[in-house]
Amino acid sequence: MTQFANYINGEWLQGAGINKNVNPSDLSDIIGEYAQADAAQADIAIAAAHAAFPAWSVGNIQARSDALDKIGSEILARKEELGRLLSREEGKTLAEGIGEAGRAGNIFKFFAAEVLRIQGQKLASVRPGMDIEITREPVGVVGIIAPWNFPMAIPAWKIAPALAYGNTVVFKPAELVPGSAWAIADIISRSGIPAGVFNLVMGRGSVVGQRFIDDRRVSALTFTGSVSTGGRVAQGCVARMAKFQLEMGGKNPLVVLNDADLNVAVTAAVQGAFFSTGQRCTASSRIIVEKDIYPRFIEAARNQLAGLKIGHALTADTNIGPVVDQSQLDQNLSYVEIGKQEGANLVFGGERVKRDTDGFYMTPALFADCNNDMRISREEIFGPVASVIPADNYEHALQLANDTEFGLSSGICTTSLKYATHFKRNAQAGMVMVNTATAGVDYHVPFGGRKASSFGPREQGAYAAEFYTTVKTAYTSA
Repeated sequence: MTQFANYINGEWLQGAGINKNVNPSDLSDIIGEYAQADAAQADIAIAAAHAAFPAWSVGNIQARSDALDKIGSEILARKEELGRLLSREEGKTLAEGIGEAGRAGNIFKFFAAEVLRIQGQKLASVRPGMDIEITREPVGVVGIIAPWNFPMAIPAWKIAPALAYGNTVVFKPAELVPGSAWAIADIISRSGIPAGVFNLVMGRGSVVGQRFIDDRRVSALTFTGSVSTGGRVAQGCVARMAKFQLEMGGKNPLVVLNDADLNVAVTAAVQGAFFSTGQRCTASSRIIVEKDIYPRFIEAARNQLAGLKIGHALTADTNIGPVVDQSQLDQNLSYVEIGKQEGANLVFGGERVKRDTDGFYMTPALFADCNNDMRISREEIFGPVASVIPADNYEHALQLANDTEFGLSSGICTTSLKYATHFKRNAQAGMVMVNTATAGVDYHVPFGGRKASSFGPREQGAYAAEFYTTVKTAYTSA
């Protein structure tokens, strides 16, 4: 069995332990054994990034751009191979895995160009003979803690801007998906980036992640994961006044009005709620439907779900792959029982199913006749479980959509320009979708939410500069 090491200060180092990477589509398939760092190895990585920062932060920007472009080009050239690895270890379909790998490559290419257009300002002073320059500078060592559900795209949209703006990186991927992280690190190791600038430290969050939080040499920490863990990250960073960025949960609404195109609305709901096995923070897990179209919507959604194939992620005709692991499967099925106990009507799925290979398979669960006070309508499940909630009219639907502690993504299906325009302005979310799924975003524009979903500057696109740089104002007397 192949063993994969951590990448620290330009070297591949074995860890203090081993993590076996299991395919959720086939539990007999062990992808590899991946190093597990302890606190001491995490300290070595932080020290390496800290030592590499002075030279990298003021180095040649063309060399920095060339390295990021080389990384992006290799990812794109190998996207089918990398996408297969991603799907094999995370469980999303092969088409989704290849698409995500391609997105990761494009992110690195985007930030390769951003390196060459880091902007500042030159302003006139209110004092005669005084010159003012406003510039952006890197913050220092950036700690990156990434989740398992997008094991290439999310690391890419954190690593690429961190490096582009002159920071050094210590990166801890989720334990469930070390293969994708290792593959990215392997590509970065051959890009020409100096030793210590990028470091891969695979290991437990309570060990490696905690070192990132506690160590004063880590100037900034970007985290994507659960609300509870995000809260602990925030507390630790505030205690030592480190910069931090959080992307956490979602309970995203999709509003369907009476005038909506039914096929468009059902497709948006099914794709948004259930594709990628519902394991997306942007998934539309609350579907709010006006009463006149409600019965037809439920019937059409059931029919579309019945036509989907749940199976091995690498099988060509699979629409929905397995859940990522046993713990997540147990959580999903427990919420199905909670929904039944709360009085919701399970109109489709919600069952553990067997396939030719032993994996974590379940049918997508669609609940009807829900209300916004049910736990299945308020708590993030992070699986293929969705609640359909009736609404009296547009105003009621908007109120229901905004009645949540989260505010990541929000959607509406309507043919009315009036309602679409009003919803875009009044939906309390960081991203709004009209006549399309709440999940699915471009890589060159801001990503993030409000309320309990996000904290700090947006990720992705040119807005990433807000987190990965600090602003300096310089005065010169003539």
